[in-house]
Amino acid sequence: MKTSAGLLVYRIRSKRLEVFIAHMGGPLWAKKEKRAWSIPKGEVDPGELPLAAALREFGEETGMTPPSTELINLGEFQQSVKKRIMIWACEGDLDAKSLISINFSMEWPPGSGDIREFPEVDRGEWFTIKDASERVIKGQIQVLEALETLLAG
Repeated sequence: MKTSAGLLVYRIRSKRLEVFIAHMGGPLWAKKEKRAWSIPKGEVDPGELPLAAALREFGEETGMTPPSTELINLGEFQQSVKKRIMIWACEGDLDAKSLISINFSMEWPPGSGDIREFPEVDRGEWFTIKDASERVIKGQIQVLEALETLLAG
């Protein structure tokens, strides 16, 4: 089973909780909105501490420095049969338009032999928990709910 770690940045705007999520990049996600967004996260490298991986992946996927506020360990979640995720949250305000992601390579179109590069994420945006829950992949809804519950308590 693979383990990924990520950072969920949140803010309060007009007394509403908003979270920063990223739209997955590449041709497979280009025309999708629903279930095509994710908390910035990625695989934990062998020997790497999960929190270090979460901070590294946030930087790689957004090109931004994580906010220097208190990190809240939201816990470990089963995202899918093959993947578990460890997520930290922190309060901050990011300029979504400044997102610059690293690229990945894949054969496109399939079977063509052409290797092309695509951004890991192609944009980021702020959403309420309700709106984010309609966009993120299903296994991450529980993370959004955990943040909302924690901050409400």
